[in-house]
Amino acid sequence: MFLAKKSKGFCVEIGEYTTLVARLSQPKAPYQVEELKEFPSAEVTALSEWVKGADGKGSSGYAHATCGVYPAKRLVRRHTLDTKKVKEPAYFNEIYTQQFRIDSEKYTIKTLNADDGGEYDMVKASQKEALFCGLPSEEIINIQDRLLENGVYPERLELGTVALMGGLVNYLKFKQSKSPVLLLEMGDDSTQSFIISADGVDISRPIPSGIAAMIPVVQKELGLKDEESAKKLFYSNTFDFTSMGGALVKKLLKELQSSIGFYEVQTGQSIGSVLCTQLPASLGWLGTTMAGALGVPLMKMDMLPWLESLNIKLADGVTLGQPEERWAGLISLIATYQNAVPDEKK
Repeated sequence: MFLAKKSKGFCVEIGEYTTLVARLSQPKAPYQVEELKEFPSAEVTALSEWVKGADGKGSSGYAHATCGVYPAKRLVRRHTLDTKKVKEPAYFNEIYTQQFRIDSEKYTIKTLNADDGGEYDMVKASQKEALFCGLPSEEIINIQDRLLENGVYPERLELGTVALMGGLVNYLKFKQSKSPVLLLEMGDDSTQSFIISADGVDISRPIPSGIAAMIPVVQKELGLKDEESAKKLFYSNTFDFTSMGGALVKKLLKELQSSIGFYEVQTGQSIGSVLCTQLPASLGWLGTTMAGALGVPLMKMDMLPWLESLNIKLADGVTLGQPEERWAGLISLIATYQNAVPDEKK
């Protein structure tokens, strides 16, 4: 008589540059994190090789996982609604086309409350601040196909940005912090910027400038013959670029200072820290450079007490490594927030 193989829980976060995975003791909370792994997203076989050797996949051979993704054309935008027009059939489509510049017919979009992330009540339509979240419908199919090809069955597919923002709100409440955080998701062609507080998502702004815009600056500063040479050197982690950091982030900094200035005038609050995510390991120093240019500290998260508050434990031998904050998105996917924070901390 053979005993059935005990299935595990799996969590996968696929970013533009880095893929993070977790193997959990069981599919449902409370969890113990039994393994954490990190791969460059460009290494196309790394995830599938890990899944093949992963314990606890069950009889299907697939790792049934909660998956967080960061498609380049993701939509995560806070918007102030005209509550008198919410029930008009054409109103939301006007927002999509005029404010967000997207074709709503090609997107799958969900409207949430900007404060707690709950589903926006279209019947009551009483809340003015909404968070629009979505991605191209075609991209959903492509992402699911890629995951299946890698041996991952997506039980749940989420925008990693939304999960991380929920995690940050929860963390700020846990720490009883009154200081808002500037969250930057730096991609190749664009940067998603958000101001997050314990009360929810206060500001969102996509900036059409990302890491690729820094390559011509590298070429010019170092006198290299072409951009391809500059790109290889930039990502190689063999040269110290910190001395030219100010020049590299100058364009992005100007856009961010505009958003931050508006926020501080409107609310009277100053940004307490900055969290830069989605950076490849070789460009981790960009977070420090950006924080220095903005004149605010990098966010340092007290991860282990937070995990404890979420009823998540790390198995013996499992560590987050440095910087611990790079795991915040994956932990946010794992976590279930209801009843996770002790009453005295709520």
